[in-house]
Amino acid sequence: MNQYNLGDLVFASMDLHNDPLEETGESGIPGVAANELLAAAGTRGVVVNVGHAEADPTQDIYLVRFETGPGGTLAEPIGCLAEEIGYTARA
Repeated sequence: MNQYNLGDLVFASMDLHNDPLEETGESGIPGVAANELLAAAGTRGVVVNVGHAEADPTQDIYLVRFETGPGGTLAEPIGCLAEEIGYTARA
């Protein structure tokens, strides 16, 4: 059962960075430098899809679009684990 659902407002519970690929150390997201900050802790976002890790079907992955500035513009979606996000008290 998913902890979060489509449309849930969430926040980054920690700074989220573009993790480098284990095999090569290169960027996991095209066009974004490895280790670059994707969302600072506390940044609001919205869950846009829910799936699971191919290597571990019991591990939910939440596709989240985080705000990128004061205007509420949403960034490209990034995959998050449940422990990396939390429910936001603000709507």
